[in-house]
Amino acid sequence: MTALLLIAYSSRVPYPIVLVLGGLAVGFTPGIPNVQLEPDIVLVLFLPPLLYGAAFFSSLRDLRANLQPVASLSIGLVIATMAVVGVAAHLVIDDMSWAAAFTLGAVLSPTDPVAATAIAGRLGAPRRFVTVVEGEALINDATALILLKFSVAAVVAGSFSAPMAVGEFIGSSLAGVAIGVAVSFLIAKIRRKIDDPLTEISISLLTPYLAFLPASALGVSGVLAAVTSGIWLGWRAPILVTPSTRLQSTAVWEVLTFVLNASLFVLLGTQLHGILQTVSDSYSTATILLYGTVVSVAVIGVRFAWVLIAAVWRRLIWNQAREMKNPLAPWGESFLIGFTGMRGAVSLAAALTIPELTDAGDPFPARDLVVLLVYIVILVTIVGQGLLLPLVIRLVGLDDSDTVEAKEAKARLKAAKAAIARIEELGAESWVGEETATRMKGAYDFRIRRFSARFDEDDDGSIEDRSQAYQRLRREALNAERAEVVRLRDIGFISADVQHSIERDLDLEDARLDRPY
Repeated sequence: MTALLLIAYSSRVPYPIVLVLGGLAVGFTPGIPNVQLEPDIVLVLFLPPLLYGAAFFSSLRDLRANLQPVASLSIGLVIATMAVVGVAAHLVIDDMSWAAAFTLGAVLSPTDPVAATAIAGRLGAPRRFVTVVEGEALINDATALILLKFSVAAVVAGSFSAPMAVGEFIGSSLAGVAIGVAVSFLIAKIRRKIDDPLTEISISLLTPYLAFLPASALGVSGVLAAVTSGIWLGWRAPILVTPSTRLQSTAVWEVLTFVLNASLFVLLGTQLHGILQTVSDSYSTATILLYGTVVSVAVIGVRFAWVLIAAVWRRLIWNQAREMKNPLAPWGESFLIGFTGMRGAVSLAAALTIPELTDAGDPFPARDLVVLLVYIVILVTIVGQGLLLPLVIRLVGLDDSDTVEAKEAKARLKAAKAAIARIEELGAESWVGEETATRMKGAYDFRIRRFSARFDEDDDGSIEDRSQAYQRLRREALNAERAEVVRLRDIGFISADVQHSIERDLDLEDARLDRPY
């Protein structure tokens, strides 16, 4: 995994693509043992922290503002995908029953909670697009897994009840959300009384399982329980977590989720060799490619159709869009959302959970072919669409990096003005020295002038140059401090613990500077 990440870094190709292809190469390497991805490893060990982490760092306000498209994609599109893929598979694949075809559709209905944003988020994609795609992936797993449960039951037991399926879907979703809220409430009460980074981080790592496992044991949506707990605690984190804990926990979660994601993508790549061995005797290569092409086109086509039809419908219904608080997404953004429907580890793990035998003792129809077709769609969407995504973002003209930088500069301006106002309020306090207040106000005044200059068309850039020169000098001074601290450790004047404590303070100061020189 690490070797492939180095290749991804040096080639600047999004890492999910390199890891899937690299895992594929590893799987076909002579002498490599057959690697099997256990479904429970993904659905129980990997999925809760990945969903919780994504939900924790998401914006509740943005999700609420985009609730309509998120709900449309995570519920409506999931059902439509299952239906369209099921019909296409039943019509094209010889002897595939309706129930087995809909099982394939249910497995392929959820998008990957990581792949799309891991690729698009690093390419300057619009913030609203990232929010919609993240929100969709957070919720559609729950919809898809419930649909899969009933599809498999229709094959295994030979029965299906639509009213029962709808009722269970609603009940499972509401119960999962309720468990997530209850767990979040208890965790918040516990963490509010703790001020120890290591203890709090340990609790945070356990939280997604505290939500997911009880919900799963009760037969309700563990996915929604984990997602709800992440959103709830992420929204309340500023008042629950101290700055020192936040610095450490953010770093821990970034590394953890990155390693889990990278591991999953490599494991995805290694699966194909074993899957091919199980179906090569029953189907020719040309037949497999035909089936894979049809299913991939159905998966991609239904998403494009759903997103574009929904965009047209919203424009017909909400023709007063200019008066709406949340204006309609531009056509380019709708096209981008339609293009970004990548499948990943959740789909493969769901396919592997399909039982091998029915209640009558007969083999589950076309189980191995279903697993192989799922893998082909994963390859097509992650590798094919992933490689084309940078080009699509440029073609639709939706690079959001300039807008993000402008909003950040405005936010820093407002924060600096709020700081000056507070300093002036406290000026009469006995513990606030006049010299200290003046020096601090001067620093904030310079910050205001610096960020205001970014919105001045006549600015010659001199204040930014002075700021960068100061920061370069400050970093040189910090490097000198670090070198002296290391020297003092080497001669035995201070212990390693003292060294690390001082280094942490220096690193925090360094992190506040704009960019390294």
